[in-house]
Amino acid sequence: MNKPLVTLAIVLLIAPVAHAGLDEGVAARDRGDYATALREFTTLAEQGNAQAQAHLGLMYTKGQGVPHNFAEGLKWYRKAAEQGVAEAQYFVGVVYAQGHGVHHDDVEAVKWYRKAAEQNHASAQFNLGLMYEYGWGVLQDLGTAYQWYYLAAAQGDEQALDRKNSLDKRMTPEDLSTAGESARAWTPCGSDRPCP
Repeated sequence: MNKPLVTLAIVLLIAPVAHAGLDEGVAARDRGDYATALREFTTLAEQGNAQAQAHLGLMYTKGQGVPHNFAEGLKWYRKAAEQGVAEAQYFVGVVYAQGHGVHHDDVEAVKWYRKAAEQNHASAQFNLGLMYEYGWGVLQDLGTAYQWYYLAAAQGDEQALDRKNSLDKRMTPEDLSTAGESARAWTPCGSDRPCP
């Protein structure tokens, strides 16, 4: 057997085991068995599994079976975020926006919210809208705020719908038209365009 086929065979054997460990960790956490969840997630996270890293980040930031530790949670969230996990990117943004265990940094928060928002993460889209509406970490831009609120509202985010409706009263009809057209033309990153 040649080397590429051996490598493929090993990958095909390991992938189901990693997925089973992840599922076992999620089930354990859901039933409150944090020791088992921590063991499963840690093993996979240390092997580079992005989903396990995100789950581990959640356990540390919530203090589930481990001491509440935002710095450790951020470490794991960041590892998952750097591999493109939208939920982890969103949480990295939240940690920086709120200054939990790190220096408050709106510019860094915007960077991570944008990565998640580009993958159609509604909460990240809403938070990115807030950042643009109030000029936190970016230049204030009501049209861009409107676009992000529009996209989050289209996914059922009620807060985003309220903020979008509030901007309806503060923007000119021309600006609303332009922002609405941009939002309707927007597509999430993925198959048609690369993620940032």
